[in-house]
Amino acid sequence: MIRNLGLLRTVPLRRETTSSLICRIASRYGMEAKALRACWKWRNYPPGHEGGGARADAEVLLNAAGRQLLAGMCGVEEDVLARALPSLEEGDAKLRTEDGDPVGLWRIGGAVAGPVAFGCRLCTARRTGTALRVVRYAPRWERVCMRHGRWLLDADANQPLEHLDLRGLPEVVAAQRRWASVVRRAVRADAEPERVFALAQAVVARWWEQALQWERETIWPRRLHQVAGGDAAGDLEWWRIVGRDAVVFPEVVVVADTLLDPAMAELVWADSGAGRPRALPADGRFCRRLGDRLGREWLGPLAATDHGGPLIALMGSVIRLRRGAGGPPGYDNDPWWLRQEHQAATMAGQLRVLGKEKKAPGSGTMWRAAVPAEQRMLITSTIDSAEEQLLQLRGVQTGPTADVARRLLRGLGHSAGLIEAAWKRTAVAAVNGGVPLEEVARWVDMPVETLSQILTAGRQKSGG
Repeated sequence: MIRNLGLLRTVPLRRETTSSLICRIASRYGMEAKALRACWKWRNYPPGHEGGGARADAEVLLNAAGRQLLAGMCGVEEDVLARALPSLEEGDAKLRTEDGDPVGLWRIGGAVAGPVAFGCRLCTARRTGTALRVVRYAPRWERVCMRHGRWLLDADANQPLEHLDLRGLPEVVAAQRRWASVVRRAVRADAEPERVFALAQAVVARWWEQALQWERETIWPRRLHQVAGGDAAGDLEWWRIVGRDAVVFPEVVVVADTLLDPAMAELVWADSGAGRPRALPADGRFCRRLGDRLGREWLGPLAATDHGGPLIALMGSVIRLRRGAGGPPGYDNDPWWLRQEHQAATMAGQLRVLGKEKKAPGSGTMWRAAVPAEQRMLITSTIDSAEEQLLQLRGVQTGPTADVARRLLRGLGHSAGLIEAAWKRTAVAAVNGGVPLEEVARWVDMPVETLSQILTAGRQKSGG
């Protein structure tokens, strides 16, 4: 059967992974993909997920003989394959010394030619006549299938969905159309569109993590329930990870467009005091205008006081450039420089952390992988400070309460999930031990009324 391959023409799709094409060829001939792959000699094994199972974003690199074999199986010329499959150029570099037999090398798609996503099966059926799964290289600003109203998900995550339904969210589809104008604006401003998008996504993804505490945020919950099929409450944490990029995409496009506006840079300069340097105010015009453009007039002060985030870092770069104090070209005076700790966590990374936490709640260092660097430092500093303060309490407090509280706090470094509970217990212990409520409130930087409510709720819950 293998010798007769090529009788049925299989055209590669634009930016398809080579592995995806091999699977489609096998399906066209009624074969298992594993049987077809036996035509090549493999230098390693297919990559898999940590918990087992094949990765949808697995990619293959082929030597010259391997590419010739693939072209024959497809029934197309090699130059057609080269224009469609990004991985073929990589194969030239990695397997150039391999001669004679067709040879293949397994890789992860994201390490070959950028982010990998599922293709739209309806579009595939329209093009090929068969609604098969397709995996292709696609940047995160090209994930909307406007013909069928679908958000195409990352293929590197170990989860069952290939797309999210956007038919009830026309604003997400409209944002995809608007992105083309943002790209043109970025080019005119001599900025790389992918860097502008990455920064805007980091800014909005940070807001997304904070939005659970925003009572006035009503747009994102509505969209999240929509992409979840009507109700995300059944597994909210999972849906917040899987649905994030689709839900926030309109805001990412607006933020990217806004940050490219020269008038907004002028507002940053004015907020900084221009020729008379001052700290950026909580009611600055830049953040207020940004909130207005997003349809959230209340967002400005929250964004302006989110110190340590990518938005404030960008504002600092703009200010340094205007003052001429940035020094030689580098990250500190590059507005589009995105620090590693500010990069938006990927869906795959978050799902891995979530899976580990569900299997072993509160274990080890899992929380550190999900917490931004500046927050990790703040948590560690808070723990150390609290331990010192508890040692001081021993002079005012008798009995075993201080020792119990201290042991609880030492355990915080091993689990983010225990931080809030242990903090409450420590505060209760301090108050019950005779430390004034006002003093405890000062330690934790919280209004006395708020702390009192938390402690009262904790006592009621525990029956104490």
